Amino acid sequence: MEKPKKIKVGISIGDPNGIGVEVILKTFEDKNIFKFFIPIVFGNIKILKEQKNYFKLKTRIKKIKEIKNVSDCNLNVFNCWDEDFEINYGSMNKKGGELSAKSILFASEALKEKKIDTLVTLPINKSAIQSKIFKFKGHTDFLSKKFSGEALMFMIHDKLKLALVTDHIPIGSISKSITKTLLNKKIELVIESLKKDFLIKKPKIAILGCDPHCGDDGVIGNKDQKVIVPVIKSNFERGKLIYGPFSSDGFFGNKEYKRFDAIIAIYHDQGLIPFKLLSFGEGVNFTAGLDYVRTSPDHGTAFDIAGKDLAKINSFKEALFKSRIIYFNRNKK
Repeated sequence: MEKPKKIKVGISIGDPNGIGVEVILKTFEDKNIFKFFIPIVFGNIKILKEQKNYFKLKTRIKKIKEIKNVSDCNLNVFNCWDEDFEINYGSMNKKGGELSAKSILFASEALKEKKIDTLVTLPINKSAIQSKIFKFKGHTDFLSKKFSGEALMFMIHDKLKLALVTDHIPIGSISKSITKTLLNKKIELVIESLKKDFLIKKPKIAILGCDPHCGDDGVIGNKDQKVIVPVIKSNFERGKLIYGPFSSDGFFGNKEYKRFDAIIAIYHDQGLIPFKLLSFGEGVNFTAGLDYVRTSPDHGTAFDIAGKDLAKINSFKEALFKSRIIYFNRNKK
């Protein structure tokens, strides 16, 4: 049997006071994972060793000074800082945020320089990470600027793919943010990703409505009739299989999502709540629209269970393998 091709996957550790390092160590305790990946963790060897001992794990760890010197059967650790750090599980502090920023900065630069093939990021705390070196709402905004692209937050699972028109903005700003230009751009990005990243030749896409019951013909609101319906109609007339708008409650309640290759939600919670319920802890956040592959688990820092040996690896493991699939799909000859 032919051996699977390995990729170099870079991993940023997220907030060191959260579950990120625990999830990494537990995942790579399974030696079979090394058949598919050469992992490079951007963090600090002391933190990984300390958490390895704390959780009584046997993960094989190796410190490297240069990425070219990686081992293909160890969890390679590239030191992004040398100073000591006292882990305080479940605590939000600026030092933890600063180190999580250094991790993603080093990892993203390695991705840009093509020293790694894909990047999987562990969760940051959006408040703690704010500093002179990181002034972004999250990974997606940072990577969009880093790689000079139009980043799309695309939640993926074997049963469901869901993109967002708006992501991390206050709910009071959603309606005025929805324009024909923005919606058309998101549709283009979703179609491009489905074709390039998932090899779906003629994708069929559903768009959810903005107002309750899609505005009920203007009784509740007019955003759907003035913006969303005309955009859907113009795209459909150009041969794109775009349907909607659909009222979110009935759409998911009646399992309409099963008829489509992807769904476009108008705002964060409209899409993320059903996605997380349906993906059963195995969902992946994929940053589409860039020339580089980045995925992450669909959970947060989980400060409430950090240090309690309760973190599950499912979503992170899926993020690893989804990044690998997308990488090979993009590089098919």
